[in-house]
Amino acid sequence: MTAQLLPADAYLDFTIPPRTPWSHVLKRGQTLRLIDVKGQQAVDALFYSAEDTAQRYSAQDTVSAQGSAYIGKGTELLSNEGTVMAVVVEDSSGRHDTLAGCCSCESNVVRFGEYTRYQHACRENFVLEVGRYGMTKRDIVPNANFFMNVPIDDAGDFAVLDGISPPGSHVDLVAKMDLICVFSNCPQINNPCNDFDPTPVRVLVWDTAS
Repeated sequence: MTAQLLPADAYLDFTIPPRTPWSHVLKRGQTLRLIDVKGQQAVDALFYSAEDTAQRYSAQDTVSAQGSAYIGKGTELLSNEGTVMAVVVEDSSGRHDTLAGCCSCESNVVRFGEYTRYQHACRENFVLEVGRYGMTKRDIVPNANFFMNVPIDDAGDFAVLDGISPPGSHVDLVAKMDLICVFSNCPQINNPCNDFDPTPVRVLVWDTAS
């Protein structure tokens, strides 16, 4: 089980600073752990096939196939071709969102006012990071939001609420193909997804899968 994986045995141990993007090519069979170091910190994520970036994470297929609006232990993250890209094998947080999308400068203005237009946003982080792999803003698709609390009521309405992940919460993913994993350590300060105070996130990667 991935719970037995020790940080000292990880071949990669990196801390993503608050508000910033980061990416990594995860090889098939490797395990990646995201750690919410201080708690209540959303991490937006996109996944692309390293062999063909036209194949990428599909929130729609993932939700449809599992019959749940949330990501959690056992969830298979599917591509737009219906292929399993990664599997969530451990999750100490409880649930993760994949419907609310990512914040952008434009959505900040609509939701919070003109004064927020030039604040950092996840979409802009994504655009910067995917450019390292020859992609553009056209390649940004609906994403996963790890550690983000977005409850949905019986009417289908949802809202971004205070995070429920305590300090040290983690989620483990095992790659089922070679993946470009792109993360935005969410810079949002206008809603409670980050407790209004973005904090660091730690990433560990092991060669040994669960």
